Amino acid sequence: MSRPTSLFAKFTNPSQAIFTATVFCSAVLVFSVQPMIAKMVLPLLGGGPSIWNTSMVFFQAVLLVGYGYAHLLQRLRSLKLQASIHIALLIVAALALPLAIHQPFGPPTPSQPVLWLLGVLSLSVGAPFAVLSATAPLVQAWHARAFSQQLGAEPYKLYAASNLGSLASLLAYPIIFEPLATVGAQSWSWSFGYGLFALLMAALAASMFRIGAAEKAVPSEIGKREAIGWKRVLAWVALAAAPSSLMLGVTTHITTDIASAPFLWVLPLALYLLTFIIAFSDRPIAPRNVILAVQAVITVVCIVLAPFLGVPIFGQLFLHLAAFFLTALICHQRLVDLRPSAEHLTAFYFCLSLGGVLGGSINAFLAPVLLDNTYEYQAMMVLACLARPNLGRLDQKDWVILATGVVMALMAPAALLIWGYETDALDTARLLVLLVAAAFAVFVQHRVLMYVLLIGLLAVCAEYVGDRRDDGASVRNFYGVISVSLDEDDEFGETKLMTYGTTIHGIQATSPENLCTPLYYYSNRTPIGQVLRYEFQQPKTMHAAVIGLGTGTIAAFTKPGDRLTYFEINPMVVDLAMDPEIFSYTSTCAKGKVDVVLGDARLTLAGRDNGQFDLLMVDAFTSDSIPAHLMTTEAIRMYLSKLKPDGVLVMHISNRHLELGGPAMAGLRAAGGFGLIQSSPGADEGMHEPPTMLVIGSKSKGALEHFAKQPQWLSQEPYKARAWTDDYMNLPGALIRNLSVH
Repeated sequence: MSRPTSLFAKFTNPSQAIFTATVFCSAVLVFSVQPMIAKMVLPLLGGGPSIWNTSMVFFQAVLLVGYGYAHLLQRLRSLKLQASIHIALLIVAALALPLAIHQPFGPPTPSQPVLWLLGVLSLSVGAPFAVLSATAPLVQAWHARAFSQQLGAEPYKLYAASNLGSLASLLAYPIIFEPLATVGAQSWSWSFGYGLFALLMAALAASMFRIGAAEKAVPSEIGKREAIGWKRVLAWVALAAAPSSLMLGVTTHITTDIASAPFLWVLPLALYLLTFIIAFSDRPIAPRNVILAVQAVITVVCIVLAPFLGVPIFGQLFLHLAAFFLTALICHQRLVDLRPSAEHLTAFYFCLSLGGVLGGSINAFLAPVLLDNTYEYQAMMVLACLARPNLGRLDQKDWVILATGVVMALMAPAALLIWGYETDALDTARLLVLLVAAAFAVFVQHRVLMYVLLIGLLAVCAEYVGDRRDDGASVRNFYGVISVSLDEDDEFGETKLMTYGTTIHGIQATSPENLCTPLYYYSNRTPIGQVLRYEFQQPKTMHAAVIGLGTGTIAAFTKPGDRLTYFEINPMVVDLAMDPEIFSYTSTCAKGKVDVVLGDARLTLAGRDNGQFDLLMVDAFTSDSIPAHLMTTEAIRMYLSKLKPDGVLVMHISNRHLELGGPAMAGLRAAGGFGLIQSSPGADEGMHEPPTMLVIGSKSKGALEHFAKQPQWLSQEPYKARAWTDDYMNLPGALIRNLSVH
């Protein structure tokens, strides 16, 4: 009679399930920590999308370290030694828990934010992330040893399980964890999960010891060691780099105009992981030729429409995310075609990780230095199409189609040079011409070089004639792209514009008679103009603070004796606004004293004495995205503390895509203040009165008495919302409310 099998023996039997569970669990931890730690650091660096991009490159680099460690570790013959080393490192890395932002370098410096961010992430999460990231390739290598004699037990299937865990974690974070748990609770929950994973890893190692898997060699699929040439290695790196760069490019594109927040960060990353799941699965979601055909159409339409701002927000999201998803899928499917046998498994993953780092570095580090706009996104979208297969031979018809498409594409910029931006009809005609040229590109999709050449030309032509085209100079840094250009206004004549991303951040007339007239959001009839004109016309000497410099327009409201202090995080904005040759509101137009404090306002303003300002205005944007950490209850409470008893807080919350009045008013009440709100549709014509939403608040109702008597100022917002805090922000809700408003 055989001895009964113990419960422990059953549990430690090295079935496929325990390998899958271990890989799945590590992936959940790896990808839940990324938005969590980025959200922790977000308030310290102004809330811009570059924070997520830089964080992503950091995580990719640490992933590369983890994969390199796994590659070296699995070369040890003794699996007991491998497991002992790995579990020991898991325990050592646990000393960094619970996760928190450590700042041994002090507060961030606006001139070197990237180095500060990389240093803080390394100390705060680097060790546990690196050890966890080694799990997938390491466990797959162990799997190859344990099941070396079983047919159909391919270790690459575990990669799909790993990415499935990553995807589930990413989707759960903005839907479940972010809205329901504070950041502190998230950190402790993650630490608890880390401990459970360490136990699971120990159980897996014990199961391997029981069957003596350490004595088994990693199998070769061809009977002798497979030779891997440099061309194949370079192909792995390139095919991994393109989707990584595209992921950061599309993230920047969709967060620049909405908000830099986890629920928008995870969309591209989730789709990126989904392409890996599909590519490494046994059953494709659709025939390869169908995927190629749809990708050809979606990509070329996306490239043409990208520079045109009139596309509705959900149309933009669909086009860009669909084009990114299909292009990344094609690259990853090609990677699967080129994957090696199990003996080179960890080297293969190391190359994939290296490609991810290189692709992300293009967007996070190289492009901001080398390019004055976000052209890397469109360029990589075009280059990634080289991963498409080249089918069939060229014939005369293909050359005719290519030539016709080139001519059609060039007609749009030619028409612009001849007629300019005269009417909406001409603008529409140029767009239609580009779309017709895009159709010709689709006709040659099977001729890869022709297709890439034509869509590359379309990208250049669309950028030239689109709404994002700029006649002036552009400059770029970690915080974004700023352009200065000239325009013509019917009422004020020639004007100079500062554009941050896709949003105008200030306008100044160039004629002497209109030079100091506040324009755009600050003109007399807008809600901002109403408040500033009334407050600065009071006989008392004003001491005002403004978060966000822009062109410095508010300086034009000052009178002799007034003092105005700007708090600005972007050094590039300061250089432009304070240069009298570019914008002269702070030099020529200001009658009071104007100072600028460089740094994030949550940090720099907090150090100021309480009760010193008559007026404090929050007017900070990154393109059209408002840094959410400047709207939390904690931030509003700090603003109110800096005001005099009769001081007024002004919060400019205009946004094309988010309804922010509800959270702002709720935050004022939660901070112990009183508030009024006004939403203005703006003028029907001209560039100097855009739609504006403004919230004003104070410590007492008496400070707002003048405005409360006017019917346009409401004491209750029409769309109620829960107050945001440093631990809780509901940006999806703001997006949904905005749709109901419109």
